[in-house]
Amino acid sequence: MLGRRAEDYIEIIYELSKNRGYTKVKDISSRLNVKPASVSEMLSKLSKQGYVIYEKRLFVGLTKKGIEVAKKIRERREILVKFLTMLGVPKSIAEEDACVIEHVLNPETVIQLKKFVKFVEDSPALTPKWLKHFKEFCEKGIHPCDAKNQ
Repeated sequence: MLGRRAEDYIEIIYELSKNRGYTKVKDISSRLNVKPASVSEMLSKLSKQGYVIYEKRLFVGLTKKGIEVAKKIRERREILVKFLTMLGVPKSIAEEDACVIEHVLNPETVIQLKKFVKFVEDSPALTPKWLKHFKEFCEKGIHPCDAKNQ
């Protein structure tokens, strides 16, 4: 199992290599704000594990295995951002939080979150009544059903 740092590297490599199919150590170093030597060390480890193709001083690319992992990481983050924004978290904060949370969630939790997000997105009404009630509760601190009884 990959750790958070390794997943961050794979995700950054995926992002940086989208256009050209590869990236360079200096680009990864700049993006992650770490020294090139640290990048090289991690790339050697990821290469041995079969996630990256690393030719020193030339290029860095993802293997098929690395691309699959990167796509799963990206999907987890997107699901989390959608879920958190549904709860009313501002998008910029949701993206920051998702970046941290995505590495520690159990796969079963991700599956359920994905189902929940899809359920809400596919709801017939633009904003389901219960979601509207939740937003009102967040704003006023009173459950809309309780407010009717007052």
